[in-house]
Amino acid sequence: MIGWGQIAYGAVLSAVLAAVLIVIARGRARAVVMTGALAAAVGPLAWNAILRAAHGDQFFTDAPVVVFPISWQDTGSGVFTLAAASLGYGLGPLATQPARTSVRYSLLATVAALLVDIYLY
Repeated sequence: MIGWGQIAYGAVLSAVLAAVLIVIARGRARAVVMTGALAAAVGPLAWNAILRAAHGDQFFTDAPVVVFPISWQDTGSGVFTLAAASLGYGLGPLATQPARTSVRYSLLATVAALLVDIYLY
Protein backbone atom coordinates (compact mmCIF):
# COMPACT_ATOMS: atom_id res chain seq x y z
CA MET A 1 0.00 0.00 0.00
CA ILE A 2 1.36 3.41 -0.89
CA GLY A 3 1.65 6.12 1.75
CA TRP A 4 0.22 9.61 1.84
CA GLY A 5 3.54 11.15 0.82
CA GLN A 6 3.67 9.05 -2.31
CA ILE A 7 0.01 9.79 -3.06
CA ALA A 8 0.65 13.55 -2.76
CA TYR A 9 3.81 13.23 -4.89
CA GLY A 10 1.83 11.48 -7.65
CA ALA A 11 -0.97 14.06 -7.48
CA VAL A 12 1.48 16.95 -7.87
CA LEU A 13 3.32 15.27 -10.76
CA SER A 14 0.02 14.51 -12.47
CA ALA A 15 -1.09 18.14 -12.14
CA VAL A 16 2.19 19.45 -13.56
CA LEU A 17 2.15 17.06 -16.51
CA ALA A 18 -1.51 17.82 -17.22
CA ALA A 19 -0.80 21.55 -17.23
CA VAL A 20 2.10 21.05 -19.64
CA LEU A 21 0.06 18.87 -22.01
CA ILE A 22 -2.86 21.29 -21.99
CA VAL A 23 -0.62 24.29 -22.71
CA ILE A 24 1.04 22.37 -25.55
CA ALA A 25 -2.43 21.63 -26.96
CA ARG A 26 -3.03 25.40 -27.09
CA GLY A 27 -5.06 25.64 -23.91
CA ARG A 28 -3.99 29.20 -23.24
CA ALA A 29 -6.77 30.26 -20.89
CA ARG A 30 -5.60 30.08 -17.29
CA ALA A 31 -8.92 28.55 -16.17
CA VAL A 32 -8.59 25.75 -18.73
CA VAL A 33 -5.06 24.87 -17.63
CA MET A 34 -5.91 25.10 -13.93
CA THR A 35 -9.05 22.98 -14.26
CA GLY A 36 -7.14 20.20 -16.00
CA ALA A 37 -4.29 20.36 -13.50
CA LEU A 38 -6.68 20.30 -10.56
CA ALA A 39 -8.58 17.33 -11.98
CA ALA A 40 -5.31 15.47 -12.62
CA ALA A 41 -4.39 15.97 -8.96
CA VAL A 42 -7.81 15.35 -7.38
CA GLY A 43 -8.66 12.22 -9.39
CA PRO A 44 -5.65 10.11 -8.33
CA LEU A 45 -5.75 11.58 -4.82
CA ALA A 46 -9.38 10.55 -4.34
CA TRP A 47 -8.89 7.08 -5.85
CA ASN A 48 -5.77 6.33 -3.82
CA ALA A 49 -7.46 7.57 -0.65
CA ILE A 50 -10.28 5.10 -1.31
CA LEU A 51 -7.79 2.27 -1.87
CA ARG A 52 -5.98 3.13 1.38
CA ALA A 53 -9.23 3.27 3.36
CA ALA A 54 -10.41 -0.05 1.89
CA HIS A 55 -7.00 -1.75 2.22
CA GLY A 56 -7.05 -2.43 -1.54
CA ASP A 57 -3.58 -3.99 -1.87
CA GLN A 58 -4.64 -6.25 -4.74
CA PHE A 59 -5.25 -3.27 -7.03
CA PHE A 60 -1.49 -2.64 -7.33
CA THR A 61 -0.71 -5.69 -9.49
CA ASP A 62 0.81 -4.58 -12.80
CA ALA A 63 -0.12 -6.15 -16.12
CA PRO A 64 2.63 -8.41 -17.49
CA VAL A 65 3.39 -6.04 -20.38
CA VAL A 66 6.86 -4.53 -20.07
CA VAL A 67 6.19 -1.38 -22.11
CA PHE A 68 2.77 -0.64 -20.56
CA PRO A 69 2.57 -2.21 -17.06
CA ILE A 70 -0.81 -0.75 -16.12
CA SER A 71 -2.56 -1.89 -12.93
CA TRP A 72 -6.11 -1.57 -11.63
CA GLN A 73 -4.84 1.20 -9.37
CA ASP A 74 -3.52 3.10 -12.40
CA THR A 75 -6.77 2.56 -14.26
CA GLY A 76 -8.80 3.88 -11.33
CA SER A 77 -6.69 7.02 -11.24
CA GLY A 78 -7.42 7.56 -14.92
CA VAL A 79 -11.15 6.99 -14.50
CA PHE A 80 -11.39 9.34 -11.53
CA THR A 81 -9.38 11.99 -13.40
CA LEU A 82 -11.60 11.70 -16.47
CA ALA A 83 -14.70 12.13 -14.29
CA ALA A 84 -13.22 15.11 -12.41
CA ALA A 85 -11.99 16.81 -15.58
CA SER A 86 -15.25 16.23 -17.46
CA LEU A 87 -17.27 17.74 -14.63
CA GLY A 88 -14.81 20.56 -14.13
CA TYR A 89 -14.73 21.59 -17.76
CA GLY A 90 -18.42 20.93 -18.45
CA LEU A 91 -19.59 23.01 -15.50
CA GLY A 92 -16.70 25.47 -15.55
CA PRO A 93 -14.59 27.27 -18.12
CA LEU A 94 -15.74 25.26 -21.14
CA ALA A 95 -19.45 25.12 -20.32
CA THR A 96 -20.40 27.09 -23.43
CA GLN A 97 -17.95 25.33 -25.76
CA PRO A 98 -18.71 22.25 -27.89
CA ALA A 99 -18.48 18.97 -25.96
CA ARG A 100 -15.51 17.82 -28.05
CA THR A 101 -13.44 20.69 -26.64
CA SER A 102 -14.18 19.60 -23.06
CA VAL A 103 -13.52 15.98 -23.95
CA ARG A 104 -10.19 16.80 -25.59
CA TYR A 105 -8.88 18.64 -22.55
CA SER A 106 -10.34 16.04 -20.18
CA LEU A 107 -8.49 13.32 -22.05
CA LEU A 108 -5.22 15.24 -21.82
CA ALA A 109 -5.60 15.49 -18.04
CA THR A 110 -6.46 11.79 -17.92
CA VAL A 111 -3.46 10.75 -20.00
CA ALA A 112 -1.21 12.81 -17.72
CA ALA A 113 -2.53 11.16 -14.56
CA LEU A 114 -2.40 7.70 -16.10
CA LEU A 115 1.17 8.03 -17.36
CA VAL A 116 2.40 9.39 -14.04
CA ASP A 117 0.69 6.54 -12.21
CA ILE A 118 2.10 3.87 -14.51
CA TYR A 119 5.67 5.08 -14.83
CA LEU A 120 6.57 7.47 -12.00
CA TYR A 121 5.20 5.95 -8.78
